[in-house]
Amino acid sequence: MAGIVGAARTAAASCAGKRRLLHTSRQQQQGALPTHTSAGTPDTPDFAISYSHGDRQVSPWHDIPLAAAEGSGLFNFIVEIPKFTTAKMEIDTKLAHNPIVQDTKNGKLRDYHGKIFWNYGCIPQTWEDPNVALPEVGGLFGDNDPLDVVEIGSACLPMGSVAAIKPLGALCMIDDGEVDWKIVAINAADPLADELNSAEDIERVLPHTIAGIREWFRWYKTPDGKPLNGFGFDEALIPADHVMEVIDETHHHWKNLRSGQTPAGGLWVA
Repeated sequence: MAGIVGAARTAAASCAGKRRLLHTSRQQQQGALPTHTSAGTPDTPDFAISYSHGDRQVSPWHDIPLAAAEGSGLFNFIVEIPKFTTAKMEIDTKLAHNPIVQDTKNGKLRDYHGKIFWNYGCIPQTWEDPNVALPEVGGLFGDNDPLDVVEIGSACLPMGSVAAIKPLGALCMIDDGEVDWKIVAINAADPLADELNSAEDIERVLPHTIAGIREWFRWYKTPDGKPLNGFGFDEALIPADHVMEVIDETHHHWKNLRSGQTPAGGLWVA
């Protein structure tokens, strides 16, 4: 972990310049994607990032396509938490149009107890159905959220932006008895994207990254008095082909949710 932390601190100084350039190029590349705007003051309860097509408000969860380009093997990634930040931002799955807001607990805004060293967010049009048991991990159920993504590229991606990612593997985290997949991916625009395709590639090119992600998520809730998180599949990063199965399955669950076949249970799906 020490090596990862040191590298993160060194890279942090160059983040601001990269954000603006990447955000601009992504908007040009994906003109069909909705635009996002922020309202309110950061680090306050009224801060939110909303999405729209023209004058029509849309949902980032439901209205941004799953695939970045059909047949490309790339998926859209909604950036909720940029690397080197602490505010626990997330798509509000229960609020109308699902804006990105800062999570709260007991009426207080939530922050991580330390910076996260990767871009973090989710894949749209996916849903870990809390009604479906996964026999591979002892029959545990999904966590009722879109699939989480840990993006390991070098750029700091702006909050609310959408990037095309290539999945490289996944950790099956067990949090409070629920399955909470963490898809490990690389921004398709990253200089290392062509070189990284597997856990072995990550370990060769970016050694200790997988262990760093696993331990960060194992420990990150313990300052609040919660137990360590666990991981299925012997804590291994499952390979990319299995990740495609996870994405397909959770996309199917999302379709059932959106169509009304699965009750929404308080989630905003209109």
